[in-house]
Amino acid sequence: MEKWMLIDGNSIAYRAFFSMPLLTNAAGQHTNAVFGFTLMLLKLLDQEKPTHVLVAFDAGKITFRHEGYTEYKGGREKTPPELSEQFPVLKELLNAFNISQFELSGYEADDIIGTLTRVADEKGVSTVVVTGDKDMLQLASDKVTIAVTRKGVSEVDLYSPEAIQEKYGLVPLQIIDLKGLMGDTSDNIPGVPGVGEKTALKLLHEHGSVENVLDNLDKLKGKLKENIENHKDDAIMSKRLATIFREVPIEQGTDEIRYDGYDAVKLAEAFRKLEFKSLIERLQLGADAGDAEEAAQASAAELSIHVIESDKDEALLEQLLQTLEKTDKNGLYIESVGENPHHAELIGMAVAAEEAVYALPITVLEQPFAAKLRDWLEQPSKPKYGFDLHKAELALTWRGIGFKGAAFDVQLAAYLLDPTEASQTLSGINEKHSLPAVPSDDAVYGKGAKFKVPAAATLYRHLALKAEAVRRLVPIMTEELGRTGMSKLYFDLEQPLSRILAGMESLGIKVEKRELETLGSDLERQLTAIISDIYKHAGTEFNIGSPKQLGEILFDKLGLPAKKKTKTGYSTDAEVLEELAPYHEIIPLILHYRQLSKLQSTYVEGLLKEIREETGKVHTYYRQTIAATGRLSSQFPNLQNIPIRLEEGRKIRKAFVPSEPGWYILAADYSQIELRVLAHISGDANLKEAFINDMDIHTKTAMDVFGVTAEQVDSNMRRQAKAVNFGIVYGISDFGLSQNLGITRRDAGQFIEQYLEVFEGVRRFMDDIKTQARKDGYVTTLLERRRYLNDINASNFNIRSFAERTAMNTPIQGTAADIIKLAMVQMDAALRERKLKSRMLLQVHDELVFEVPEDELELMKSLVPEVMAGALTLDVPLKADVNYGVNWYEAK
Repeated sequence: MEKWMLIDGNSIAYRAFFSMPLLTNAAGQHTNAVFGFTLMLLKLLDQEKPTHVLVAFDAGKITFRHEGYTEYKGGREKTPPELSEQFPVLKELLNAFNISQFELSGYEADDIIGTLTRVADEKGVSTVVVTGDKDMLQLASDKVTIAVTRKGVSEVDLYSPEAIQEKYGLVPLQIIDLKGLMGDTSDNIPGVPGVGEKTALKLLHEHGSVENVLDNLDKLKGKLKENIENHKDDAIMSKRLATIFREVPIEQGTDEIRYDGYDAVKLAEAFRKLEFKSLIERLQLGADAGDAEEAAQASAAELSIHVIESDKDEALLEQLLQTLEKTDKNGLYIESVGENPHHAELIGMAVAAEEAVYALPITVLEQPFAAKLRDWLEQPSKPKYGFDLHKAELALTWRGIGFKGAAFDVQLAAYLLDPTEASQTLSGINEKHSLPAVPSDDAVYGKGAKFKVPAAATLYRHLALKAEAVRRLVPIMTEELGRTGMSKLYFDLEQPLSRILAGMESLGIKVEKRELETLGSDLERQLTAIISDIYKHAGTEFNIGSPKQLGEILFDKLGLPAKKKTKTGYSTDAEVLEELAPYHEIIPLILHYRQLSKLQSTYVEGLLKEIREETGKVHTYYRQTIAATGRLSSQFPNLQNIPIRLEEGRKIRKAFVPSEPGWYILAADYSQIELRVLAHISGDANLKEAFINDMDIHTKTAMDVFGVTAEQVDSNMRRQAKAVNFGIVYGISDFGLSQNLGITRRDAGQFIEQYLEVFEGVRRFMDDIKTQARKDGYVTTLLERRRYLNDINASNFNIRSFAERTAMNTPIQGTAADIIKLAMVQMDAALRERKLKSRMLLQVHDELVFEVPEDELELMKSLVPEVMAGALTLDVPLKADVNYGVNWYEAK
C-alpha cells in the first residue's frame, strides 16, 4: 500500500538552522541545519515508513507571485551565509539517502507539494506533508495530513481536517482566508492592519470567507470596519498570495519518487564526511564475515604471505630480519583494537619487505626468539615506513615494547596532501592512488555491535595487505609532497612533532586525585545550597534535572511566561531560561546549578575516571590528522576543553601538578597570535602599528573604528571591537557577529564595513586571497600547508561563498597552528641541547605547559617565551606570556 511523504526542504532547513547551535566539521563547513534536518528525516522515515518520498525546494527568489506584488517576501532578511552554504550539502546528503528532490524556477516548494497532494487526493494515496509553515494546512484532506514542526524540528504537530477544525474552527481551505485577513509578516503579505489571528478567526466564524466579510461590512463597526474598508484590495491580494498553486508542471512521475530505503554503507560515508558520528552509530554498520573473508582472499591472491605463529617459525623470522638488513624500504602495519591508544589492545603486526610480507601476533613479538625483531623496532637508525605510527608507538610503549626510527607515515602524509578528507583510512588512500584493493576495516571487523576480530587466517591476510599497501604508497606520496612543496613541512615539522607528541602523551601529566575529590565535595556543597534555595523559591521540592517537573514549577506554579513547548511539556533549555532571567530570582539559581552540575559530572568525575592507576596521571591523545587548519585535537581526555570562564572551572586546573616534589608547572601562552599573523599577512599599517608598539589591539581597533581616543573607549566599544577582530579571523558574517553581540544584522554589517574601511590592508588581503585561490584552487599558510578549495569557482553562490570565507581564514588559522607546532619542535630541541630536566607536558590551543625543577625555573621563564617568540619571523613581534606555580591553576 502506497504512502507518500512530501517535505518542504527550505522550511525545514531554516527551522533546523535556527533551532540548533552553529556546528562545523573539520573542514570548517557549517552543518547544523543539515544535522537537524537529518535527525528529523531519520525519525520520520522510521515512524511513517513511506513508499514514496520527495523533498521540494524553492528554485529562486522570484516567483509568479512577484508579478502582481513585487514586495512579496520583501521584508525577509537575507539568508545567513552559514545557512545558504548548507543547501548544496543537504541536497548531496539526500542523494545518499536515495531520496528524490525537485525544484522549478518561478515556483515555491509549497506549490510543488500542493500539486503533488492534489495528485495524491485524486489517487486516494495516504500522504504526510512535513513543513514548518502553517500555510500548508490548506492542503489537509481525508488523505493528506500536515506535520508542522515546532520551534525545533525534532517534534511535529499533526493536522488533519478534524484537528484544524478543533484548533481553529475552520475547514482547511479557510486557512487561506485567515492569511488574507491577518497577513503574514514572514512573507510580507500585508493583510488588514489591526487584524490579528483572534480577530480574523472571529470574522471567519461569522462570515466564512474574505469575500463574505467584505460583502458584510455594514455589520461591522468602528476602527475594524474602517481598516477593512480601506484595505479591501490588500485583503483580496493577500488571500491570493497565500493560496498555494496546485498546477505546477512537474515532470517526475510517481515511480521517480519511489523510496526503497537507503544504503547504510553509502549513507555512513556521507555521515563520515560531515562528521555525524552519532548518526553513524545509529546505522549499526557491519559487514558479513563471509564477505570479508572473500574480499581478503581475492586481494591477497598474488601476495606471498608468511605467518610467524610460534618459535617453530624462527626460520621465517630470520628470513625477515635478513631482508630488513638488505633494504631500508619496508611497509609496517601495527594493528590495535580501540580508539584510545593508551588502552588499545595490540593484536598483530605485518612487515612488507621486497617480494614477501610477514605477519605475526603481538604475543609472538614478545617471546624471547623475537628479540631481534624488537631490537629492529627500537633502533632509531633502522627506518620504518608505516601508517599511523603515532598510535602504534603509544600502543607498543604501553605494552613495554620500544619504537624509534619512524621514517615516513602514510596517514600523516595523506592528511597534508588533502586535509579536508574527514577520515584518512588506508583502504581509502590506496583506492585514491589506484593500487590493488585493500578491504576496509569495517568490511573485515564489522562496525559497532557487529565488531569482531576475524579468524587468524583472515586477520593476517588483512594485515599483510595493509603492510604491502604502505610499502607501495611511500614512494608515491613522498613524490607528491615534493611536487606540492610540502616536503619541508612534513619532514621538518609534522613528522618530528608526531614523535614529540607520543613522548608527551606517554609521559602524561600528574593529577592530584585528592584535589579533584575536594573540588567535587566543594561543588556538592554549593549544589546542595543552591538546591535548597531553588526549593525555597519554588515552595516545594522537585527534580531540578527533570525538564517536565521544572517546567511545571516555572510556568504552572510560578506563572512565568512560557516561551515554547515540547511534546512532553514546557521547554526549559538554556535559551528559554536566559530570556526568563529578569522575571524571577529562581532562574539564575537554576542556570548556576546546571553549570556546577556539568562541572561535577563531566570534568571532576570524568577526569577521576581518566587517571591511570599505575602512573597517577592522565594521558591525553593528540590527533594530528583531524582539523583542516592544522590544529591539534585532544582526546581521552580532551584537555583543551577544560572550562576556564567560570572560576569553579578554572579551579579544576589546581589538580594538575608536577610529577616531582619541589617542581613547578610553567605555562606560556601566545598573545593574540592569529591577529598578529593577520597583521603580517595583510600588511595592514594600523594593525602592524598596534603590535609593534605593544598596544591593546582591541582598544586600538575601537579607537580607529569609532574615531575616539583611548580614554574614550568604554567596555562595550572594546567588546564589540574584540568580537569583530576575532570574527574577521574566522570569516564571520553579519549574521554571526549579530549573534555574538546581540545586535541587529544591519548594525553588525555596518560595523564590519567600518572595520574594513579603517583596516584597508585587511580588505585588500581578503580580496587578493580570493583572487589567488580562484587561480590556484587552494590557499597556503606561511609554511606552505595547503588547503584545497574545490568549490572556489563554483557557479552556485552559496557554495562559492563558503569556499571564499575558507580561503580568507585558512592562511591565518593555519599559520597560527604551524607556529605553535614549530615552537614545540624547537622547544624540544632546546631542552635536549641544554640537557635540561624540564619536560613539555601539554599543548592547549596557543599555550604550552611544562613541569620544571626549581633550579631550572629562572632559565625556563626566559627560554620558553624566547623560543616561542622566535618560532617564526613575522613583520610584527610574536609574544608569549609566561607564568608558573605549584599547579596549573597558579601558572595562569
